[in-house]
Amino acid sequence: MLDLIKELFSYSFIVRALMVGVMVALVSSLLGVSLVLKRYSMIGDGLSHVGFASLAIAMALGLAPLQVSIPTVVLAAFLLLHISENSKIKGDAAIALISSSALAIGVIMVAVTTGMNTDVCNYMFGSILAMKISDVFLSISLSIVVLILYIVFYNKIFAITFDESFARATGIKAGRYNMLIALLTALTIVIGMRMMGALLISSLIIFPALTSMRVFGSFKAVVVCSAILSVSCFFIGIATSFAFSIPAGASVVAVNIITFITFTVIGELKKRVGVLA
Repeated sequence: MLDLIKELFSYSFIVRALMVGVMVALVSSLLGVSLVLKRYSMIGDGLSHVGFASLAIAMALGLAPLQVSIPTVVLAAFLLLHISENSKIKGDAAIALISSSALAIGVIMVAVTTGMNTDVCNYMFGSILAMKISDVFLSISLSIVVLILYIVFYNKIFAITFDESFARATGIKAGRYNMLIALLTALTIVIGMRMMGALLISSLIIFPALTSMRVFGSFKAVVVCSAILSVSCFFIGIATSFAFSIPAGASVVAVNIITFITFTVIGELKKRVGVLA
């Protein structure tokens, strides 16, 4: 095991992937708790499809992928929030609408331009080999910004997550903090797509939160457990990917699935012990 870890850190591209991945896994897990509790967990999936469309357009026009996808996905997150709050199209329907539309646009752009080239495949399915130095610096910088904003506004995010109506009644501008969550989620999706892929990045948001909720009941405990599980599962997933030569994104998701099943069993045993006591 120690030899595997030592060999893992001997490759610069894996070190870059781990640096970015740990930060992305951390911020994804923190945001995931609020998104799952607000029944908005599929927003990650919807925004990742928007990210794929923006990347396809950027490549077709010869532009820098991340510089195009970041503002596009952020705008899509705000649009999604606006549609959900101010029209008859609510929650999952709004996400499905934007998700399917964006995916269709992306596929059309790929079909009429260069075809399904290597760069598009990397963004669609993820590739740790695709992480460049510039991507690392940008991704880590944005992750730190997301983490700081989450910590600074933790109390407000907690308030609108559990009871938005009460939060509004106490004077909290819930709309602003919903926009903040949407912004942070959009940034997290974009910076994680390069490594996890557009089809798998939402798993980093959903799995840690749902897994932690199998055992813990308080918001703070779920947040802390989600963060630890997300980072741990990511590292184990990358190590497994390296050891068995399987795609990194799929490996990370597989580890999250096993962890979810394990915590579900622990949660059930905890309930039965509590009933018997």
